[in-house]
Amino acid sequence: MHRVDDRIRLQDALNRRVFLSGAAGGLAAAVAGLGRQGSAAAGLPGLPHHAPKAKRIIYLFQSGAPSQMDLFDPKPALAARRGEELPESIRQGQRLTTMTSGQSSFPVAPSIFPFRQHGASGMWFSDLLPEMARKADQWCMIRSMHTEAINHDPAITFFQTGSQLAGRPSIGSWASYGLGSENADLPASIVLTSFGSGRPDDQPLYDRLWSAGFLPTEHQGVRFRNSGAPVLFLADPPGIARGVRRATLDRIAAINSHHADQLGDPEILARTAQYEMAFRMQTSVPDLARISDEPQHVLDAYGPDVHRPGSYAHNCLLARRLSERGVRFVQLFHMGWDHHGGLPDAIRGQCADTDRATAALLDDLSARGLLDETLIVWGGEFGRTIYSQGGISDTSYGRDHHPRCFTTLLAGAGIKEGLTWGATDDYCYQITTPEQAVHVHDLNATILHLLGIDHLRLTHSYQGRDFRLTDVHGEVVHGILA
Repeated sequence: MHRVDDRIRLQDALNRRVFLSGAAGGLAAAVAGLGRQGSAAAGLPGLPHHAPKAKRIIYLFQSGAPSQMDLFDPKPALAARRGEELPESIRQGQRLTTMTSGQSSFPVAPSIFPFRQHGASGMWFSDLLPEMARKADQWCMIRSMHTEAINHDPAITFFQTGSQLAGRPSIGSWASYGLGSENADLPASIVLTSFGSGRPDDQPLYDRLWSAGFLPTEHQGVRFRNSGAPVLFLADPPGIARGVRRATLDRIAAINSHHADQLGDPEILARTAQYEMAFRMQTSVPDLARISDEPQHVLDAYGPDVHRPGSYAHNCLLARRLSERGVRFVQLFHMGWDHHGGLPDAIRGQCADTDRATAALLDDLSARGLLDETLIVWGGEFGRTIYSQGGISDTSYGRDHHPRCFTTLLAGAGIKEGLTWGATDDYCYQITTPEQAVHVHDLNATILHLLGIDHLRLTHSYQGRDFRLTDVHGEVVHGILA
């Protein structure tokens, strides 16, 4: 009982401190999320749990949900069934979104795009992705992904945090919390975003997708801006010399240390760490963003968009530069894949954005000896329906959300190359290999496993419960591991 009373008194003290220090909130907000600790920080004691295959992750998240049957999972027999009603025996009363729940008809919309097999593995790719197809023997294609969410926001939140409800830590924050940082001058988790040309007005992204949740705030993912300077306030104010700023931070750190000693609140020290990281990023970020030092053949490989800050190609090159600097978790969110109507034209734009740059990233990492220690993940939050949302013609159709089966690609550290894992039925509607079904929790457990983390053992106590990224679920997918 005494311990509980101590906790209550501490919480009361923290609540008073937060209320009374509100005037300082603007200053704290200016640097919130910018930091890791003052040196390359170690992770939790005892981690990694086993020898890691991957030192770092580059997660190419295709926000909006790419259509698997137009890109990765061909169903040529459906060409003869265009416009036919989807059999009820296939749909089996599946839950529908509000976009199609009022439809009286569910006409089959086969893909209009040709597919070919590639590489020694014979992996199937749509002609929309010729450059990614060129890397067929490096990819592991999971066709049996499935999820629980049917709408975008909870589905993306589920992938990033293991929960459909906001507030849990992101996967990048978990990696930072467990393993620490390899670079004292950059955050352990960095987020890059880009707008797709297929649908520029697609769903927004929220900072909580890379939040530290209830973990210490120093593990928050840091989002780089996709226009202008990657991070605000990189330059010191006019008239403020570097030495003056250093001395100011030292005095603030001393005050914060005294405050932390009084209250025992670790967030005070986390704030100091964020100030220190912001100070060092004033040097490290401009150097990182200066892609003019790249060889011309590297820039050419990513395509002309590489010169446009905020583009997918530019972000892929930044991801490589971050990875070689030891940033543990780099996440790219490319928006614009939500194609409820006019899918053929829109998906052509999305593939033009991403195909060349994705393949160039694999080539670039491989040429530098980094691919063997870097895990690449490519995929969205759910799949797409074989039936058309709205009207259907020979050249146009739309697709609704489909959580029961979709495709995710993996490559790099610890992954079997040239493997197609799992299969779907003739309508790309149900998984036909249940023993190879991969749930979101399974994927996250596998990503952590490759980092040397046992997902069952990486936990954080919060409000009387031990939480983990995979909640109370998840199994490592050993069949896709090299």
